[in-house]
Amino acid sequence: MAGQDTGERVAALLDELARTGDPRARAAADELVRTLVEFYGEGLARVVRLLGNAPPGADPVTVLVADELVADLLILHDLHPEDTLTRVGRALDKVRPYLGSHAGDVEVLGLDDGSAEGQVLRLRLRGSCDGCPSSAQTVRWTIEEAVARTAPEIARIDVEGATEAPAAGPALLQILPGPPDDAPGGHRPPGSASPASPGLAPPGPAHWHTVGPEGLPGPGHALGSARVDGALLLFVRLPGGLYAYLDRCADCGSRLDDADLSGDLLRCADCGTEYDVRHAGSGAQGHLEPLPLLAEDDGSVRIALPERQAAAS
Repeated sequence: MAGQDTGERVAALLDELARTGDPRARAAADELVRTLVEFYGEGLARVVRLLGNAPPGADPVTVLVADELVADLLILHDLHPEDTLTRVGRALDKVRPYLGSHAGDVEVLGLDDGSAEGQVLRLRLRGSCDGCPSSAQTVRWTIEEAVARTAPEIARIDVEGATEAPAAGPALLQILPGPPDDAPGGHRPPGSASPASPGLAPPGPAHWHTVGPEGLPGPGHALGSARVDGALLLFVRLPGGLYAYLDRCADCGSRLDDADLSGDLLRCADCGTEYDVRHAGSGAQGHLEPLPLLAEDDGSVRIALPERQAAAS
């Protein structure tokens, strides 16, 4: 169907909806069309820009799949050169160093296509996260986000070895498809939603935020703090790793941006409580609140805050 014919068909359908449907339905349909036009328009603009700036001799497909939004469009239309499990493997390799800080690892058990919902990814978590609910929570969110950003076609993740979920919800990690947050207007395709884990997460979904390299501590042993969406965060840089916690001592409630960092141990300046930075902030009498962290290729990081934490000051 030619582009002009498609445009005329869309206009005719909207006019028919305006005559026969509820005004709110017509407004929703108008918003749907605008969202799709913006989404695909941004994707086309990136394709042109990426190919125009590609070095001589570069493989055009490799150039395109390196962009997350364009890669999502290729996945949506079954044009991506990598299959789902290959992309899932890349996503899990990216988060394994983070899982290691929570005494855990993840194994792919398989990918099932028989569900009416769509593809179901089966994983097994190894490690107990030291029995800490907040640590287990951050592991789940980190896996969710990594998989959702590289394999958005997966409808659900089933996990073996996860901490038992509250009775109010299923023991599942829910993954819903969607483009990256930097799509125009932050819109996801109609019918999709942000990744969430009903029954596994504390009240409120996780909101992912990007912190640029300028907001992070430098190399070596270093501390840094930042306010992200109203929450005070503590970043701790150790050789080979960057860690993020809520900037609050679990024992006395003081901020930790002026704490003493000796090796892997962080010592509160007010009460002297020590926390093991590399192992999910565990301490003798308490546990720091770890935050899911995903490193990006440009030196920035993505941090997840649940609603109850994002609203804290």
